[in-house]
Amino acid sequence: MIDKLIAFSIKQKIVIGFFTLLLIIFGITSAINLPIDAVPDITNNQVQIITSSPTLSATEIERFITYPIEISLSNTPKIIELRSISKLGVSVVTAVFDDNVDIYFARNLIFQKLKEAEENIPEGLGSPEMAPISTGLGEIYQYVVRPERKGDTTFSDMELRTIQDWIVKRQLLGTEGVAEVNSFGGYEKQYQILINPDALRSYNLSIREVFEAVNKNNANVGGSFIEHNSNQYAIRGIGIIESKDDINNIVIKSEHGVPVYLNQLADVVEAGGIRHGAVTQDGKGEVVAGIVMMLKGANSREVANTVHKKIEEIKTTLPEGVTVDEFYNREDLVDRAIATVEKNLIEGAIIVIFVLVLLLGNLRAGFIVASVIPLSMLFALIMMNLFGVSGNLMSLGAIDFGLIVDGAVIIVESVIVAISHAIHKHKRPLHKDEMQETIFKSTTGIIKSAIFGILIIIVVYLPIFALGGIEGKMFKPMAFTVGFALIGALLLSLTYVPMMSDLILKRDMKEKETIADKIINFIKGLYLPSLKFALKRKALVIISAVIALVFSLILFFRLGGEFIPKLDEGDIAYQIARLPGISLTESKRIGTICEQILVKKFPEVKTVVTKTGAAEIATDPMGVEFSDVLVMLKPKEEWRKGISKEELVEMMHKELSAVPGIGLSFTQPIELRFNELMSGAKGDIAVKIFGEDLSELSKAGTDAAKIISEIKGAEDVSVQQLEGLPQLQIKIKRDKIARYGINISDVNEVIETGLAGKTAGVVFEGDKKFDLVIKYQQGFRNDIEGIKNILINSLGGLKIPMSELADINIDEGPAEITRDNGKRRIIAQCNVRGRDIESFVNELQTKMKDGLKLPPGYSLEYGGQFKNLESAKKRLYIAVPVSLFFIFVLLYITFNSIKQGLLVFSGIPFAIVGGIIALVIRDIPFSISAGVGFIALFGVAVLNGIVMIAHFNKLEKEGVKDVTERIILGTTARLRPILMTALVASLGFIPMAISTGAGAEVQKPLATVVIGGLISSTLLTLIVLPLLYSIFNKKSNFKMNSHIKATIICFFLLLPAISFAQTDDIERYIELGIKNNSEIETYRLNIEREEAGIKKSLNIPKPQLFLEYEGVKGGLENFESRKIGISQDFEFPSTYFLRSDVQSVQIEIAKAELQSKINSVTAGIKRAYYSAALNNFLLRLAKENLKIADEFLLTAERKLDAGFVTSLDVLNAKVNKTRAENELKNIENELRKSSSELKLLVNAEINDVKIESDSIISFNEIKFDELVSSAMQNNPEIVLSRLKKEKAENNISLAKSLLLPNFSLKYYNQKLGGESGYYGFEVGLGIPLWFWAENSGTISEANIDKRISQTEEDFVSRKIKTEVKSAFDDYINSKRQMEFINTDVLNEARQILDATKRSYEEGTASYTDFLQALKTFTEVQQTYSGNWYNYKISIINLEKLTGRSIK
Repeated sequence: MIDKLIAFSIKQKIVIGFFTLLLIIFGITSAINLPIDAVPDITNNQVQIITSSPTLSATEIERFITYPIEISLSNTPKIIELRSISKLGVSVVTAVFDDNVDIYFARNLIFQKLKEAEENIPEGLGSPEMAPISTGLGEIYQYVVRPERKGDTTFSDMELRTIQDWIVKRQLLGTEGVAEVNSFGGYEKQYQILINPDALRSYNLSIREVFEAVNKNNANVGGSFIEHNSNQYAIRGIGIIESKDDINNIVIKSEHGVPVYLNQLADVVEAGGIRHGAVTQDGKGEVVAGIVMMLKGANSREVANTVHKKIEEIKTTLPEGVTVDEFYNREDLVDRAIATVEKNLIEGAIIVIFVLVLLLGNLRAGFIVASVIPLSMLFALIMMNLFGVSGNLMSLGAIDFGLIVDGAVIIVESVIVAISHAIHKHKRPLHKDEMQETIFKSTTGIIKSAIFGILIIIVVYLPIFALGGIEGKMFKPMAFTVGFALIGALLLSLTYVPMMSDLILKRDMKEKETIADKIINFIKGLYLPSLKFALKRKALVIISAVIALVFSLILFFRLGGEFIPKLDEGDIAYQIARLPGISLTESKRIGTICEQILVKKFPEVKTVVTKTGAAEIATDPMGVEFSDVLVMLKPKEEWRKGISKEELVEMMHKELSAVPGIGLSFTQPIELRFNELMSGAKGDIAVKIFGEDLSELSKAGTDAAKIISEIKGAEDVSVQQLEGLPQLQIKIKRDKIARYGINISDVNEVIETGLAGKTAGVVFEGDKKFDLVIKYQQGFRNDIEGIKNILINSLGGLKIPMSELADINIDEGPAEITRDNGKRRIIAQCNVRGRDIESFVNELQTKMKDGLKLPPGYSLEYGGQFKNLESAKKRLYIAVPVSLFFIFVLLYITFNSIKQGLLVFSGIPFAIVGGIIALVIRDIPFSISAGVGFIALFGVAVLNGIVMIAHFNKLEKEGVKDVTERIILGTTARLRPILMTALVASLGFIPMAISTGAGAEVQKPLATVVIGGLISSTLLTLIVLPLLYSIFNKKSNFKMNSHIKATIICFFLLLPAISFAQTDDIERYIELGIKNNSEIETYRLNIEREEAGIKKSLNIPKPQLFLEYEGVKGGLENFESRKIGISQDFEFPSTYFLRSDVQSVQIEIAKAELQSKINSVTAGIKRAYYSAALNNFLLRLAKENLKIADEFLLTAERKLDAGFVTSLDVLNAKVNKTRAENELKNIENELRKSSSELKLLVNAEINDVKIESDSIISFNEIKFDELVSSAMQNNPEIVLSRLKKEKAENNISLAKSLLLPNFSLKYYNQKLGGESGYYGFEVGLGIPLWFWAENSGTISEANIDKRISQTEEDFVSRKIKTEVKSAFDDYINSKRQMEFINTDVLNEARQILDATKRSYEEGTASYTDFLQALKTFTEVQQTYSGNWYNYKISIINLEKLTGRSIK
């Protein structure tokens, strides 16, 4: 197949060229349409449920909102984690689903569950809503709405927020790919009715009456329509509020016909509502911000670009003097990351092409191989589009063009050598046919090695698909892309490369030394002496290699580890933490001071934006004590010289630490969001402590933070603030309100409406709408005294002050309550800088174990990146051995030799040496990125070994018998391709290894491992591999015993040991018996005969050829007619199908008969086997009894000599021994019989029948109904009776089909006289007029057969059920007997016998006592063995009847 494809490609150049052109066209199209992003989206599959209830505390939020939602979601399928945050005014529950669950399906499940939860949430406390469908990469674009002129105060914060909500946001929401626009900062506009409590009192009104009056005076209604003359008029009642005057003129009540208007009780103002967050920028005060959230799965680059264009359009619609400034655009990061990828790919391609041309020594050949690079890349782009793989740092950035063209390098180098040899042989340029033949032979000769080399690289990437979680999402795109590119390169190597070789390579290559030849000859001059030295010093070289491997493994365990190197996003984010209870105003002031410091002291800073508290949609429900700060940096070219980003962070941390009362935690914008969404923590390392009491949790969290801060490398240490939020608590006195006839709801209504404010409706301004809120005037609610003096109406009309009805005090309450999977927890977290995460956590765990004392019932868990690292390492522990196993299997398939497969496989451990040493030299800790590099390295490491061993085998076939000569010739011939494949594969990674662009951090470990590993692997291939080949292929001076060889084999295999259990002997005997049984073979042949008979079902008669001649003499002239034709008869078409059905049933009958025979043979073998096993058991028992009798005889003789017994005892002992000997001979005879029977059934000569009985029998529950059901389905007799019935039914149908008409077709050519060209055809129809005579008997016979088979089926069913019942009863009885006399009874009987024997020897028991004990022991043993045999036979009978295996 492959040879034909290569030959076709060489011959049909136009076809291959056309397909290549199509590849280029579709590839370019795919490149244009490929989704682009900076990194893969690694956010887990989650849905957030947000419930806003501004008047509730954290404890009340947890109790009334969070807990009911968690309970409703707890049994939702596919949820793997449930987290929640309850704090003042808001509840956020995060449900994390399995990654395989569709997000829209997950949201539908949540939507249904929320309906249940709403029923358990008290009315008026909030309605849960799902957050937008976005991810950690969702915040792609952020902007501020500000006055166009700096310092302009024309527009207030409320007006700017209104512009953001009703102009900017509304237009952005229609943009493709935008899930939501989250507003942040400013004040939401409200129409506020500020009530004067004194006025209420003077008019004897309550706040409830005002609320109801306002609510009733703000509505429109419809009154259907009326017809007047020829017109129809819709009736509308207009009562909706449209202005302040409408509000002021609302009548609250009327006294004596005098209305009381709202403006007599309250002031109506436009003011900002209660807010939980604010945004400031560059130390110049507050701004209004918008955060554009991208729809999950959308193309971030396209969406960010579209939003940017949309913003430019929106600017033209804004009021004069207002503008929109972007301060964060994901497109910038994407462009920088893709620029890094493009730079690495271009540089890698240039290096690879340069090396190829240099070492091939042929510009045309170099062009062929180099052209494979863009073509395979275009193929990969096409496949990425088809499979939905986006182009990003991981999918495109990890492509090594040197790796991709390895197969093409091997083929082209082989072609060049073959052409040179052919020209040298013919002493002239090659003809076209000779050229094509040479290319064909050289390509097909090496293609197997090239294909398997590429397949091995593809296969080693397969285990990466086993990775899950973050690491799976990060590295699967890389595996996809590399796999696509390699498949493309393989296809091109089979088609494009041979075609281009014939098209552009010269047929008259001059035999002259090129630069490439000089380089290779120079390297040979260094290499061959080294190889010859190694062949003479095998022990030294092997020991050195082993020492290097051991040393590298020691270094590996000291490397340390981290999850994934941090991607440099180019900007900085940090979090400010303050004490709970701080006001929003004070938080803004502190944030502004920090901004001023950064803008003033760091010229690298472009802008600083501080987001304090929570946004409108609280996906990140921070309190006002927290601020997320985005520090947007200028391009590095504009930075001060010699400053790295890490140093810049340290300098910023130092400057900002001077601001009192704050804690700082530095990270990056995307990383900050990822960490929080993934684990609920914003630090690299999170210590989660679970418990119930918030005070105990706070204490434990503080202690944990102290321990963390003492560890080297811990930065930005913080602990979650669960307590310390000041609250003004109004605790109602139940006895006092009872005295005045006041309900708690009356007091709560005043607190909720008068102090917090309650929405009584909305006011429309065009298409804008604003809440209409009722509350007390500022002077009555802005201090404690004012609140104390608020009057409450009693039933008797008295006005009671609040202080009389409640205790009003300031106390501290919970700031927030967080829960993971229903358990409260606290987090102590930190970032790690200047140290790897794994060693940090190892030290942390040790110190936590010794230093942190937790109360009973409290537990500790580690989260953040360390948890991800541990999860990923567990998967790698599976993926890596699987990868190694795949490689070895392919190597075995390649060479069909375990020995040679192991030789090539030896490249892997020594490739690891170079990878580890490279990491150590570059001071890079082990990470998942490096782990994936090792997986990729495994495939590359064996490529050169395949080429080398394949050439050794070729030389051996060509007659080179001397191993040393074979090695010298082979290594010399394959030095060039080995160096080329190693160099292009390793040098292709160099741009990634040394890159400093955006995202280079993730690529460096992977590239470093591959480069270092290829260096050591190439040395192995050129030195150690030939040496090992010589050891395993001839005797030499190097003395190696079998133990050393075995050690080397096990050492190089490096695969987990796999033990295989031997097949039970009974199964082997059954297999032999079935194989050798002549009757079974007869039944098998019967099946083949019936299968062959299905062809007869067609039964089409032979076509008839006919020749007719007619002639008439006389008249004016003779007349002749010649006719030649063919005719064919056919039965009605359905008849053929029915015959086939009949024969198909007959085949099934033959198969059922075979199965019945197999079941019988199997049962017979099992019976013979267990009979032999029983006799074997009895034989051991008889031998033991004989031993006891012999020992007893000796004891009796000693006692007779001592005078303790009479000669009668000795005589009895002799008789007993004789009886035991006779019993032993009888059992030996029975064992020979049963063994012979088994051999007869097995029908094979078995020298030693090994019989073993079970030592322990486990009884499984077997249900009678299940046995009957199985028998009715599987019993061969029942199956046969059903098939016979089916055959009879088919025969009836067939007989009836014979009543249908037959067809005949006839075609002929005719010559009339001297004229030819006449033709005709006939169609005939055969009608069975005499059917009553021909077929009625056949139909009757078939009907009788059906009735017989039905009767037979009924009888067989009853019979089998009866037999199953009988066999089941036998099974139950034998099982009961087995359970009664078990191994415990055996042991007790043995103990009695031993005790009696000792007593007899001591003289305390008589000979009669001993005989009785011996008899009891023997009977128990025999009974146990008999029960065991009966139990086995009962199972055999059940298995035969039911057709199922019973264990």
